[in-house]
Amino acid sequence: MSKPIPDPASQVLCERVTELRQRHNYTLEQLAAASGVSRSMLSQIERSQANPTLAVTFRIAQAFGMSIGELVDDPAAGSNIEIVHGDDPSHVFRADEECQIRTLSPLHMEKNVEFYELQLQAGATLNSAPHFDGTRELFTVAEGCASLTAGDTCCELAAGDSAHYRADIEHSISARGETPLQGYLVVTYK
Repeated sequence: MSKPIPDPASQVLCERVTELRQRHNYTLEQLAAASGVSRSMLSQIERSQANPTLAVTFRIAQAFGMSIGELVDDPAAGSNIEIVHGDDPSHVFRADEECQIRTLSPLHMEKNVEFYELQLQAGATLNSAPHFDGTRELFTVAEGCASLTAGDTCCELAAGDSAHYRADIEHSISARGETPLQGYLVVTYK
């Protein structure tokens, strides 16, 4: 009896789970512990002998810190360039009279790094509560002047200046002077 040929989706999942497990230096036992999926099921998936349920696929994806889409997506099949269009409303994080924040990085990247364009009207302040432990931000002023506070430390920034600071404590960015502030913010997670 010949071995059945796995369908393309199962083959991609098989290859991705194997590749990710090896890249993370996980044994089957370690991945089983991290995902809550049995070692035998993981072995069957890697050998294309099982068609996992959505719940099982979700738990495996979570163990690698990714979404189901990222797990089953074949990176080699996609484009080498990913574009975030300036007029895409799904990338506007906040927009009101005082502040506009637009996400410049692809939304699926927002697990380790986030990249934003920030615009504040003159005199406006963006106050932020502490993020996760180890979070850092890098803010660069493109136009205008800023006052930046992280915890009890403050600094003044002019166009072209950058500041790198802890974001796991209360922090804020204020537009100083008579002109609006425009800048770029990179948030990194530990």
